[in-house]
Order: sequence, then structure tokens, then C-alpha cells
Amino acid sequence: MSGALGRDLVGYGPTPPMITWPGGANLALSIVLNYEEGSERTFSDDGRNEGLGELQRTVGADFRDLATESVYEYGSRAGIYRLLRLLDEYQVPATLFAAAVALERNPPLCAVLRQSDHEICGHGLRWSEDWTVDRSVERERIADAVRSIEATCGQRPVGWYNRWMPSRHTRELLVEVGGFRYDSNAYNDDLPYWTSVNGVGHLVVPYTLTYNDVRYVTAGIDSPAAFVESCKRGMRYLLREGAEGSPKMMSIGLHARWSGQASRASAVRELLDYAVELGSVWIACRSEIADTWRDQHPFDASTG
Repeated sequence: MSGALGRDLVGYGPTPPMITWPGGANLALSIVLNYEEGSERTFSDDGRNEGLGELQRTVGADFRDLATESVYEYGSRAGIYRLLRLLDEYQVPATLFAAAVALERNPPLCAVLRQSDHEICGHGLRWSEDWTVDRSVERERIADAVRSIEATCGQRPVGWYNRWMPSRHTRELLVEVGGFRYDSNAYNDDLPYWTSVNGVGHLVVPYTLTYNDVRYVTAGIDSPAAFVESCKRGMRYLLREGAEGSPKMMSIGLHARWSGQASRASAVRELLDYAVELGSVWIACRSEIADTWRDQHPFDASTG
């Protein structure tokens, strides 16, 4: 597949490659905790309000949306800590898709993350649509985000995920800036895969909009019970494929302001219980999944 613009509608076809997950697990499960609070659009910072709140409504272009801002504040004040406590209780490592400015604006959280085993994946300098800016601006934002996250959290991000989608330049820029072992700017497979970016191998660890709590506020999931049922069905099916000789990976996407609410956090607890009960599920950071794939399926320039 082309690293930047090409489409690949074939992928692995009918015979996906075999992967041996640690412990012989039949499923690699990635828990992703999106942390964007404080980096979203606001009237004060941008002259416009963030549209993706708890309710899909707008107060108009001339007024500051204090309600939506408050929803995001819940995520940074309460929701993020509830979810981190839950993950720590189960000793589950997560990958945080974290916007750099959101981290900068919450030093106590960064102090907690410095002492944790969670992975910080770059999620933009701010939670912005970087496909709308020039290549040079996007490059500067990526480099600034890397420097910022390393300063606030003590670890350099080795993964990257844009808001919603990359620009046509993003993968080239990730290779150009260097230090990235993967990006998650795709939703198109149940396994990692290699792309070739100007002859350089670049790994994609696909993400999900299916098993994602954004659907609480957009469409498709009207309750924690429905979210649990959807994710459980996905786990069961993929585990069955793994037991039949074709192990896969699965992502579950969470947000501090949404799944950090108590009723929705109970759904996360139920899913962690279920994954443990099922057995043969390796819960891992995305960087661990990327490295496992790279070790067993290194980039082949002749096919890339």
C-alpha cells in the first residue's frame, strides 16, 4: 500500500499472516484512552466552539459554549482519574492518545502518568484537523507535540494518531521527523500492516470507530449495556478466529469525558472482567503490539 495517498482494497486477502502473540494468546487487545480535554476548539482560543460535546447542539457562532467546555472539564478533572484507577486495579496497560496541549494544561495528570506503565501516543499538538493546514505547519505541529509530550510525561511518543484522519502528508512527515514506530491513522484491518513511505517501511496499527465510546454521543450506542454487548461480541468472534489458527487484534476506544462518567466506567469494568474471564487475551499497549509484529513480520522492501 502507498504510504500517503494510495488505497489498498485487497490487504491480506483470504490468507492473513500468522502472528504468535505473547503467551500464545488468540487475541491482542488494545485499550485506548483518548485524552483531549483542554486542547479542543474553544471560543476563547479559536473564535469558535467545539461541536462534539455530550449533546450535538450549538449555541451559535457569537457565543462561548460554556456547557460543552464544562463537559470537557469533567474529563480532565474527574473522568481521567476514574479510568486510570480502574486500569491500575486490573493492572492493564493502556495507550493514551494524548494531545500535547491537553497534557500541558494538566500537570498533576502528567505527574501520575510519569509513574505509570501506560503508553503516550501522539494525538496532535492540539485536538485539531491537521489536514486543513499546510505541510510545513503540520510538520511543525508534530515536532512540537513530540517535544512537549517528552517534557510533560517523560517519554517520547513512538506512535501517532490524528483527530479523525491524517492529511495526505502525515505519514511522510512522521518518517521525516523520525522516531515513530507506528501510526494508527486507519480503520481498515484487524492486524497491523506495513506501508512504504518513500521506500522506508512504516507500520500501521489500525484503530477502530466500531468499538469506540464516541458512539455514545454520535450514533449507534445508546447505553453502557449496548457498548458492552458490542465489544463482547467482537472479542468472542475474534477469539474464535484465533482459536481456529488466525489470531487477530482488537481495539477499544475510550474518552475521559465520556467513559469517565460513572455509569459508562462500569461498562469498562465489565469488559475488563470479561477479557480476563475469557482467557487467551493479551492486553497490551499499541507499541508492544507494533514491536511484536515487527519482530515476526519485518518490513520487506521488495513487497512494500
